[in-house]
Amino acid sequence: MKFSKSIDPETARLALASMLREGSPLGALKILYSRVGRFFQIPLPAFHPFVVGGPQFARKVLVAERGKVKWRNADPVTDLLRRGVLVTDGGEHDRYRKLMEPPLHPSRLDGYVQLMLASADRVASQWRGGQEVDMLVESRKIALLIVMQALFSVDVWNDLPRIWTPILKAIAYISPGAWIFWRKIPRPAYKKHLRELDDYLYGIISIRRADSSKDDLLQHLIDAGLDDGSIRDQMLTMLIAGHDTSTALLAWTFYLLGAHPDIHARLVRELDESLGGAPPSAAGGWQPHLLDEVIKESLRLYPPIHIGNRIVAEEMDFDDSRVPAGERLFYSIYLTHRDPESWEDAEDFCPQRFARGRKQPPYAYIPFGGGPRSCIGAAFGQAEARLVLARLLQTFTFELTNNNVRAHMGATLEPRPGVTMRVSPRK
Repeated sequence: MKFSKSIDPETARLALASMLREGSPLGALKILYSRVGRFFQIPLPAFHPFVVGGPQFARKVLVAERGKVKWRNADPVTDLLRRGVLVTDGGEHDRYRKLMEPPLHPSRLDGYVQLMLASADRVASQWRGGQEVDMLVESRKIALLIVMQALFSVDVWNDLPRIWTPILKAIAYISPGAWIFWRKIPRPAYKKHLRELDDYLYGIISIRRADSSKDDLLQHLIDAGLDDGSIRDQMLTMLIAGHDTSTALLAWTFYLLGAHPDIHARLVRELDESLGGAPPSAAGGWQPHLLDEVIKESLRLYPPIHIGNRIVAEEMDFDDSRVPAGERLFYSIYLTHRDPESWEDAEDFCPQRFARGRKQPPYAYIPFGGGPRSCIGAAFGQAEARLVLARLLQTFTFELTNNNVRAHMGATLEPRPGVTMRVSPRK
């Protein structure tokens, strides 16, 4: 049995040319996937992980043989999050997850509706008619307000100037970069900002220990007897993972709507008819069918968590190839979501593929992972996107003014250089 399929020189040349042309590995991965198959190895001297894609292999990694892979890696994500729930395994992970699930349970979502709408309104109140805004930046503001208020009962509006750069530095710290090839490369530019972010979180913990009157995620962690360091690890995990994914989802959805004005117009009409001018939380319910389809299709084309990074603990077989223990294994959500065998016109924005009654092959759609370690905040994030998008589309018009947008593989898959839109209040 061989370790991986060989990559011929022409395929390697095309992949390299694509990466240089697009400034991103995404094009290279698509070429390797289409020409080599759903299992291949990156052919670089200092970086040679195995990559898998497609529903069959996604299920293998996420469910069928999940015990053969570990989440904890020797990389900057683990350095930053330390013992956070995202980078622990076994009983330690299970304990943290059990502690953190109650505040994020779907049954709690009704209690977050008003703060989600208020956060969207607060940010949008700064916009002026005809102004051009970057919806990547504006979405991040909204997502930060929501995650900090909902999970830690902290209003960060006045603190945004203080924590903005440290948060962006933390995201850059864990994004792909030169450290992939030189693990211990000096990175002094990050130390000051990461320390400032830590100090901010420890300050929140200190204040809460003196006043335990809240019922939120932070209080759950304190009541469980965790020390300040462990609480910091879970808070930072939820802060980074919880807001950055929502930021990317909102920004990509605005981009896709701007690039498809016919669908944009249909969606606004649906919201107007369904809500009748009332906020999305109005009693009596609303039926955002097209909105849900748009969100799901946005997640398919541009999944914020675009790749899963694992260490193989026990040798794994993939058809006629294998991955030895100790190797790095990526399962590509991005490639799986664009697999032509699973999706008709896989590269096209087509929300109706998620219309009611239409089903997708199992594990062909995995924006939140799958199995026992699927995203703990999936329901929260989807509700947040639905409410924020509905509220902003209900109250503002949006016109895309820059179509030159590309996908950037950072901590999440985000639109670069941003999503510039002209906004105006609706009459």
